[in-house]
Amino acid sequence: MSFKIGIIVDSFRIPIREGIKKAAALGADGIQIYATRGEMMPDALSSSGRRELLSYIKSNGLVVSALCGDPGGGGFSHPEQNPDRIILSKKIIDLAVDLETNAVTTHVGAIPYDKNHERYKIIHEACSELGEYADKSGVAFAIETGPEPSYVLKSFIDDLTCSGIRVNFDPANLVMVIGEKAEDAIKNLAPYVIHTHAKDGKMLERVDPEDLYVTHRRSWEGVFIETPLGEGDVNFPAYLNELAKSGYDGFLTIEREVGDDPEADISKAVSFLRELI
Repeated sequence: MSFKIGIIVDSFRIPIREGIKKAAALGADGIQIYATRGEMMPDALSSSGRRELLSYIKSNGLVVSALCGDPGGGGFSHPEQNPDRIILSKKIIDLAVDLETNAVTTHVGAIPYDKNHERYKIIHEACSELGEYADKSGVAFAIETGPEPSYVLKSFIDDLTCSGIRVNFDPANLVMVIGEKAEDAIKNLAPYVIHTHAKDGKMLERVDPEDLYVTHRRSWEGVFIETPLGEGDVNFPAYLNELAKSGYDGFLTIEREVGDDPEADISKAVSFLRELI
């Protein structure tokens, strides 16, 4: 297997430059950075600030695997919010160009199974505009797996006329929210995968994903649990084997959103992946 290991620096829960140093010390090949908050928001980074940050990343022997452009709050499900979210997303795509990465990952909301559903049309319209913009920039706007089965996401992307929309494959989201095996889902989505998250977890209760991602009638608590890599229901050997067979040779980017000692969990995750690949 020929994969690169990345780390979402925000998972360390420390200032970004300290996170970059820790990622390098753990032997990562690259980092992903949230660009929707704080000092990494596009409007907070001047041209010189972007050059300085990129130089600092490179000086630590790293590259940017992707930026996270997740707007939260249902993604692009709410038409009244989409104009501002699309503007921000385009700025993040521009930032990706300046930081020499070819991927911006995001949640778009729960894509309906029915293509005639009004929300399907709303998300489709937003993704069409962003996909065309990403195309022109040489960047992929990558939808993260989770709120819908892989075949629904594949059909949605097939339905777009641009090539700028791709997939950020998160195996844990599929297991925790949909109950779909990652090794099966990758067979559907492989042609579109440009980036992945290395995350693990377990479903505790099957609920309607719309209640989690769109209406927020349910909180995440009690629905699923994120675990350290290798301790959840993602069958990493089977999944990574299928991922390799698909021809993907990009990043497995470690994401750790919970836990009292994220650095220890991330360090274990790096070792876990190194042993497998």
